[in-house]
Amino acid sequence: MTWLPKQGATVARGEQLYRVDERPTVVFYGSTPMYRRLDTPGSVGRDIRVAADNLKALGYDIGQQPAPGTVVQQREPVDQQTSADAGPSTAAETGQDTAEPSSGPPPSAQGDDADQETGAGKPAEDQTRAGQSPTPARQVTVKEGDGVLTEGLMSAIKRWQKSVGIEPTGVLEISDVVVTRSAVRVSEVSAQTGDAAANDLLSVSATTKSVHIPVETLDLGTIKAGQKVTVVLPDGTETAGEVATIGTTIKADQEGESGTGVTKINVTVSVDDAEAVKDIDAAPVQVRFEGEAKKGVLAVPVGALLALREGGYAVRLAEGRSAEGRSAGGRLVPVDTGMFARGLVEISGEDIAEGMKVEATA
Repeated sequence: MTWLPKQGATVARGEQLYRVDERPTVVFYGSTPMYRRLDTPGSVGRDIRVAADNLKALGYDIGQQPAPGTVVQQREPVDQQTSADAGPSTAAETGQDTAEPSSGPPPSAQGDDADQETGAGKPAEDQTRAGQSPTPARQVTVKEGDGVLTEGLMSAIKRWQKSVGIEPTGVLEISDVVVTRSAVRVSEVSAQTGDAAANDLLSVSATTKSVHIPVETLDLGTIKAGQKVTVVLPDGTETAGEVATIGTTIKADQEGESGTGVTKINVTVSVDDAEAVKDIDAAPVQVRFEGEAKKGVLAVPVGALLALREGGYAVRLAEGRSAEGRSAGGRLVPVDTGMFARGLVEISGEDIAEGMKVEATA
């Protein structure tokens, strides 16, 4: 490691996150990581779209990108197209190579490297050795969300490499870029300059803070997206927020207060004032939901609701006991449900009155 950021630093698109052997690794935004070396003209993929979108956002002319449905020809990797740096090839000795441009499209973008040369000054296009037939190009169809490694994009990569201090080859290495969804905050620096890059280097977190709360499924009826909440921080101060998302995956939790297993769903809360939590990366907090309140309504335990075959709900009245002390099983009374809160549900109906006893699950 030759350079590391300070803890707490914010790193945005186009800025370096760290340097290894003085070669910077730069932040790009996206959802697909750089999982391969981008060195083959005509390559297609979502990782190439990430490179194209970020270079364009940084102000580089990437040329025209083929539209979805276009069939493009994938040619040989750049380092197989020239032999000046790679040494002798199996087809001819060094110095006997001849390069002829293919019939592919001309460069689609111009810049200070518009000659599109690589290696010893030979075009970054399909080339043939002396007395050798060209390798057939592989055809690939561009899908929605894909990018294509065109001559224009490789030219833009070269200009970007030159600006950040990387040798301008037009080839994007995996280690040149770290893909994040947005700007990140350096939450922890684990390494020091001089350490091997194979070890853990640092940890980053989103610059926008959120709170994740496991909520019992019985209480979800009182929570809605956009609902205002109050977040109580570890030091006792309060800050406002709102419900951002409500999860869809139900997870079984440990035994609850009643000794029975409970199920919960994660609710994500966004914090309105980023400054209030700027120094907190992870900490336990309390969240108060500003829910709806109703007075003068009838309520029963959620476990008293019975689903009817024809639809809707009913409750069973507790109208008597058998000789063994068990419930004799009263009549079913259809009900309309209202608000759910703390294991209770609001009910109403023509045959429902205050003081009625109903059966409920234990």
